[in-house]
Amino acid sequence: MPVEMLTYADLGERLKISPEAARALVKRHRWPRSRANDGKTLVQVDLAEISHSPISRQPQTPAGHQVVTALKQKIETLQAELIEMKAIANGHRGDFERECERTNKLLAELLKATSEGMGARERAALLEGKLSMLTQPWRRRLVDAFTLALPQVAYNARESDGSIAQSRN
Repeated sequence: MPVEMLTYADLGERLKISPEAARALVKRHRWPRSRANDGKTLVQVDLAEISHSPISRQPQTPAGHQVVTALKQKIETLQAELIEMKAIANGHRGDFERECERTNKLLAELLKATSEGMGARERAALLEGKLSMLTQPWRRRLVDAFTLALPQVAYNARESDGSIAQSRN
């Protein structure tokens, strides 16, 4: 068969391959090429010498489609996990709010008990003071009463008591 001048598209059509595969085949075999008037590349090919049989392949989905499908599946699983985590978080939130309420109640009870305890201590100290006054001799109670009521008068009374006691001796 004579040598033919074919474009990459025509060569691909004859060999039942894509134009890109035909171009790669021409480069691999280093067949002579030239430019046509319309700007397309022409290849000198003797089709009788070519022993090319295309490999039958299953139609492949574009690589981008596979990636998109994988990403969509990953998104679905993440959304399902997110829904589960939200449900768990809501349960924890309810527990947290119950514990906050319980803590506030316990704190209020503690403050109430503390104030009651302080009041009881104050009353005990007051009663203890009254009791200690009752156990003292009556003269000493009288002087302490005057000391609390009128500090200046009590001071003068003690001095005068002291001077009277000295003059009696």
